[in-house]
Amino acid sequence: MQIISHRGYWLQKQERNLPDAFHRSFDMGFGTETDVRDVAGQLVISHDMPVGTELTLDGLLEIMAGRNLPLAINVKADGMADALKIKFDQHGHTNWFVFDMAVPDMRSYLQAEVATYTRLSEVEKSPAWIEQASGVWLDGFEGEWFSNEVISDLVSRGKQVCVVSAELHGRNPAALWRQLADLDSWENLMLCTDVPEDAANFFK
Repeated sequence: MQIISHRGYWLQKQERNLPDAFHRSFDMGFGTETDVRDVAGQLVISHDMPVGTELTLDGLLEIMAGRNLPLAINVKADGMADALKIKFDQHGHTNWFVFDMAVPDMRSYLQAEVATYTRLSEVEKSPAWIEQASGVWLDGFEGEWFSNEVISDLVSRGKQVCVVSAELHGRNPAALWRQLADLDSWENLMLCTDVPEDAANFFK
């Protein structure tokens, strides 16, 4: 199982999506999930509406310094498929995928042959373009509604699966982690978590 940090490995909430959190995550060998928007012709890291002082995607990839750790790009604006692909090509970073874009915009990523994850949750039971998608972003807003059989079925269909850890929604992750520990295999499985070091110790 691959462990990725959620908006960097932050120790205080104000560090989320900031250089210190990314340095910590990458230096410890964890990839990360982060949010990308466009503003004034630049791709920037921002979960919320940008104010103009955000870290750029170039800056994030420079912090990674060629380590090619997994990057999960939460797409926060339409129309960025070509710009994202160009930017990653420029930096030689190949270990990345996109998710969470609007459904009509998802088509542009698939056409650009960008690794694209579709969403599956208790309110998204029919994932868009599941056959064409490289993977599935598996989420539970109110609880862990999915079984290990759901995960195993997705993997058997050739999909990568990234599970959203429960603490991202304010719940204790212990039950979910115990469930994932019972899987026959962790191949093609990823966990996005606010506490990557704890998760790595749990699943080692």
